Amino acid sequence: MPTLPSEEARPSEPEPHRHRETAESFGTDAERYDRTRPRYPDALVGRIVAGIPGPDVLDVGCGTGIAARQFQAAGCRVLGVEPDARMAELARRSGVEAEVATFEAWDPAGRGFDAVVAGTAWHWVDPVAGATKAGQVLRPGGLLAPFWHVPQLPPDVAKAAVAVCERVMPDAPFNWAAMTAPASETYRKQLTRVADRVRQAGGFSDPEQWRFDWERSYTRDEWLEQMPTQGAFTRLPPDKLAEVLDYVGAAIDAMGGTFTMPYATVAVTATRRRRRR
Repeated sequence: MPTLPSEEARPSEPEPHRHRETAESFGTDAERYDRTRPRYPDALVGRIVAGIPGPDVLDVGCGTGIAARQFQAAGCRVLGVEPDARMAELARRSGVEAEVATFEAWDPAGRGFDAVVAGTAWHWVDPVAGATKAGQVLRPGGLLAPFWHVPQLPPDVAKAAVAVCERVMPDAPFNWAAMTAPASETYRKQLTRVADRVRQAGGFSDPEQWRFDWERSYTRDEWLEQMPTQGAFTRLPPDKLAEVLDYVGAAIDAMGGTFTMPYATVAVTATRRRRRR
C-alpha cells in the first residue's frame, strides 16, 4: 500500500499528519472499511494487555472500532477518539464508546488510562504532541503502543498498482514506489521516527519495537473491495478509481485470481515512567 512522503525522503513535503483531508476521509464508506480491513494479531493484543497495570485503554484514531473490539474481547474497557464522525458512529453501533476529535485537540476531562493504543492511525497524529498527550493521560506504568500492518504485495500486483496510480494520480502526495520496495524497509524509517519523537516528548522508557508475522489469502474481488478504503483512494473520483481497480484486477487475474499476502504487524511501545515524588 502507498505511503505518504517522509521528511527524510522528501523534505519539501509535509509529514502525514498534516494531510488532514486524507486523515479524515476514511468515513466515505465506513461499512466497507469495517468489513474489509484486517484485524490485528491476537498475540499483539495479548502482549499489550498482559503488560499494562489496568483495563482502561484509549484507542487513538479508533476508526470503526476494529482494534477496540479486540481489546474489549480481551477484557479491557475501551474509549475511542476518532476525528471522522462517520467512523465514530459505526464504532458506537458496534458497542465501542467513541468521542469525535483529533487526539491533539481532544479533552480527556481528567480521565486516566492504562494504555494508549493506535491501530494504523498514529501517523495521522502530530508525533511529538501525540506522545506528549499520551504521557499526560497515561497512568504510571501505562503503555503507549501505536501499531501498523505492513503488507507486502506480490511483485506483479505492486508494479501494476504503481503504474496505474502514477498515470491516474501523477500529482498525489503519495510515495507510489514504496509499494514495490521491501515492506520492512518502507516502515523502518517510520518506526524509528516514532520512537525518536517519543524520546523527545520525555517521560517514557526507551521505546521498543515489536513485530508479528502472519499472512492472508485474497481473491481478486476481496482485494479490490479493500483497496478503496486506503488513504490514496478514499477521495478519488469514481471513474479514476474504477481505472485503478480494473488495472490491478487484471494483474491479479494473470496470477490465477488469488494471492497470499505476507503481513508484519509492527508496534512501537514505551512505558510511562512513574513520577518521582
